[in-house]
Amino acid sequence: MKRIFSGVQPTGNLHLGNYLGAIRNFVRLQDDYECIFCVVDMHAITVWQDPKQLIDNTREVAASYLAAGVDPEKHIIFNQSQVSAHAELGWIFNCVSRIGWLNRMTQFKDKAGKNREKASTGLYVYPNLMAADILAYKATHVPVGEDQKQHLELTRDIAIKFNNDFNVDLFPVPEPLIFGAATRIMSLRDGSKKMSKSDPSDYSRITMMDDADTVAKKIKKATSDPHLIPGAEVLDENGKLLDDARKERPEAFNLLSIYAALNDKELVDVLGEFEGKGFADFKKSLTEVAVTKLGPMGSEMKRLMDDKSYVDSVLKQGADRAAKLAEPVMKEVFDAVGFLRP
Repeated sequence: MKRIFSGVQPTGNLHLGNYLGAIRNFVRLQDDYECIFCVVDMHAITVWQDPKQLIDNTREVAASYLAAGVDPEKHIIFNQSQVSAHAELGWIFNCVSRIGWLNRMTQFKDKAGKNREKASTGLYVYPNLMAADILAYKATHVPVGEDQKQHLELTRDIAIKFNNDFNVDLFPVPEPLIFGAATRIMSLRDGSKKMSKSDPSDYSRITMMDDADTVAKKIKKATSDPHLIPGAEVLDENGKLLDDARKERPEAFNLLSIYAALNDKELVDVLGEFEGKGFADFKKSLTEVAVTKLGPMGSEMKRLMDDKSYVDSVLKQGADRAAKLAEPVMKEVFDAVGFLRP
């Protein structure tokens, strides 16, 4: 069976965007792939993290996988730092990758910003560690969002260069797994800004630990507008929302997009369903689907976060299984590179 590797950073306060953009897709991959789902805590420390908070955040991501429906018996859930192969292969890839390649990585430029000289070297070589995450297990497919496509291209380049440098056929060249156009989940208070854990207003986001009552309350308070819901005239010939329409009514189309995503519908079908209606009626339907789909998951996440020993045991068992998969791969790597390992 084809093998998937993917991960989520433990940065805390997972929200609806994290669920719809990544974690929900993980659940849907389980029947068709052998899945390795990681909490990438080593990536997280490329920027400063409070150590105690990092532990809690690591458990939160693991709990989100479990609450969303990932089966830890059939697939692997673990945190990156428990398996030494990630760090070992990451260093080897630091020596295979090239500075020119890393200089082209737009995400480093975005995250480092004007303080590039003060950024950690870990943030700079982040893509090499991501390549190690994937290739330590010879993963064949990687689910990617828009912000990770360039990093996966680098992973493919590293795999090819390693094989060529050492005259081996060791690493597969992993393929991207793209789930169509990603839903842009924006703030419930300001539709021009992305939903974010850093927004000072808790009512700007639906978190994965919100229970049914909290979800309902946040949707009720979500910003909409006084106009009626339009029809398909706001879409282009491919069914994509026109930029002018989004800019004119950002809150309205954010809520409509969330409804479409939660129902696995296209926006054109949602507009056909609600055309000419006001947001008071629409919010009732949105609340119903959000409470049904998100409420039980939020309650389960809270239960899991109160059962730390169980979550930790899932991570430990997953790490043991992951290490066993990586061990023969690393032996091949060490032999290829010429490391003496008596």
